[in-house]
Amino acid sequence: MRQIIVDISISPDEWIKLYQGVATDVHTKARDGRSVRFPARILSRFYLQNGVRGSFRILFDDSGKFSSIERL
Repeated sequence: MRQIIVDISISPDEWIKLYQGVATDVHTKARDGRSVRFPARILSRFYLQNGVRGSFRILFDDSGKFSSIERL
């Protein structure tokens, strides 16, 4: 299984845009320097009053399909 580690900081205002579908993907850089894009919906369980903040490990299979996410 492959993985990437990302540091995320999404404000509540930015999250509302993602939630409403104005934007659907999160674009960021992984800690190893790779540019990554993934569906914002995978972060929904980590949303708090101050948005989504923290470091996350995203696991995906060999074909690049999302498998799971965990907060570090």
